[in-house]
Amino acid sequence: MSELTHFDKDGAAHMVDVGDKDITERIASASSKISMKTDTFDLIRKGNAKKGDVLGVARLAGIMAAKKTSDLIPLCHPLALSNVSIDFILHDKNHVIEVQATCKLKGRTGVEMEALTAASIATLTIYDMCKAVDRGMIIFETKLLTKSGGKSGAYTAL
Repeated sequence: MSELTHFDKDGAAHMVDVGDKDITERIASASSKISMKTDTFDLIRKGNAKKGDVLGVARLAGIMAAKKTSDLIPLCHPLALSNVSIDFILHDKNHVIEVQATCKLKGRTGVEMEALTAASIATLTIYDMCKAVDRGMIIFETKLLTKSGGKSGAYTAL
């Protein structure tokens, strides 16, 4: 097992120096899910939520979150993202909305944290916009789906 990179030899937290790394295209995708009551799911699907277009607002929140990741996670580098996309998969059978976030750039460090942050904030935004009608929603299974680029190579979740 490799060592944690965010600690120096004395165990103090530090930002990893990526200055000598090669610039490569880096892409990461992450997902997060939120389950809800049938009525809540139908409100979102039909666009009838009191606060407006739930998925449209969640998409914008996810994009904004990806761009602000270094402000939220202490040791993340600020990144010049070239693209952030947020997609929604509505699972009718179990009333789950799956958020899939993909981040891309050409740089010296990966975008996994940006994709995870985007997916997380998008699901939190869905919760926020619908909590008046369904406080029992559950956010779950937030995970990295894929990553490519960089020295560590590609990753695909099982």
